[in-house]
Amino acid sequence: MQAPFSTWEGRAYDYGMDNLKSMGFPVDDLKFDPDLVIRGLVIDKEKGNFVKADLFGYVKRAMHGTQMLSTRAVSEIYGRELVDLQKESRWEFLNTLFSVSEAVMFMQMVDKLDQGLVPAELGPLDYKGLYNAVSKALFRAHVEGQLKLVEMWREIMAEPERFVEPDPELPLALLDQKEAGKKLLLITNSDYHYTNKMMNHASNRFLPNDVGWRDLFEMVIVSARKPEFFQLSHPLYEVVTDDGLMRPCFKVKSGGLCSGGSAQMVEKSLDIHGDEILYVGDHIYTDVSQSKVHLRWRTALICRELEDEFDVLVKSHDQKEKLVTLIQQKESVGDLFNQLRLALQRRSNSRPAQTLAATCMDDQELMESMQKLLIVMQRLDEKIGPMLEADGELFNKRWGWLSRAGLWDKSHLTRQIEKHLHMMPIPILGERPSKFIECLFKSQCGD
Repeated sequence: MQAPFSTWEGRAYDYGMDNLKSMGFPVDDLKFDPDLVIRGLVIDKEKGNFVKADLFGYVKRAMHGTQMLSTRAVSEIYGRELVDLQKESRWEFLNTLFSVSEAVMFMQMVDKLDQGLVPAELGPLDYKGLYNAVSKALFRAHVEGQLKLVEMWREIMAEPERFVEPDPELPLALLDQKEAGKKLLLITNSDYHYTNKMMNHASNRFLPNDVGWRDLFEMVIVSARKPEFFQLSHPLYEVVTDDGLMRPCFKVKSGGLCSGGSAQMVEKSLDIHGDEILYVGDHIYTDVSQSKVHLRWRTALICRELEDEFDVLVKSHDQKEKLVTLIQQKESVGDLFNQLRLALQRRSNSRPAQTLAATCMDDQELMESMQKLLIVMQRLDEKIGPMLEADGELFNKRWGWLSRAGLWDKSHLTRQIEKHLHMMPIPILGERPSKFIECLFKSQCGD
């Protein structure tokens, strides 16, 4: 069974592809595949690539069209470049799940362009021009009435169970908060009819018989026009009938249902200030960033995929521990090798100062120990490499973890996640390091 969000984005993809087809693009053999991308990727509009970057902008994985690029190819293309989201003409950040349909459309059309299947009459298109064409097709789908205003909204409201996955605990948790004395607000960009239909479907059946979804909130604001809602002041209207009839007003009443307005009106109506409000949203910029920057509201970001990632992390804990142990072993072996190499360098320059690890070794023993350590590191690499490649595949086989870009590095999306490395070097046993090296060599390489 397809997840409700994939169903929603699949319909957006269908409408966008219909527009591309009307523009002359070959799309008949293409199908929506939501597993191609995850939130947090970045589109390189100049090269037709999708990249996954770490906190600092270094590219860790990349895909051209629908084909993943090798580690070597990624290094050759992006070894000297950093992702810089301030350069909007080149980089596009997929910071919300609503970007999925656009991303899949673009990567599939990159394949078509590379294969020479885009008709010449569409003009000489580069990847940036192709991206603009895809964006235009989706813009038409969303704005010209095919998606949000007419067909899609009607389709969702007619069969909400296809698109909405209710959580029975959510409306009860909201009721608990209200009964504990909290004032709850609902602020949405959706219009009244859509909001009412969706909230009825998601909430009312799980609430006590005498309670409806409207009873949960101190105020409900529809057609809010976020992020402008947090910066500008739009006319405020009160919704006065069940069929959506509105009249102008200047203040939101307790239990009121309004359209438009502004965040400042909310604060004035409730007689509260920014740090007294906790705003919960699912869009990094439209919700969380804007409400914090302009109003100093306290904020919380919903990132539902992290729940699935956490479950997978728990299941793969033992494998992760094995990988970390091997990496720690390699780092400790590498440190010992460097001590021996430094000792050899000092001896070759007739300097008496020795590293601790090489104090008891003659020249031949030193050389033999270094050779064995090199073989040990090679054997460890042979074990670590496949495990690193597979790390995160249980969450997404192409892109790995949402929260990380590599084993240790935070991903661009989850820069707030801190990772602490606890290195535990292998102890040097006994008086002669060469005995330990011989034991390590046999354990990794066989007798």
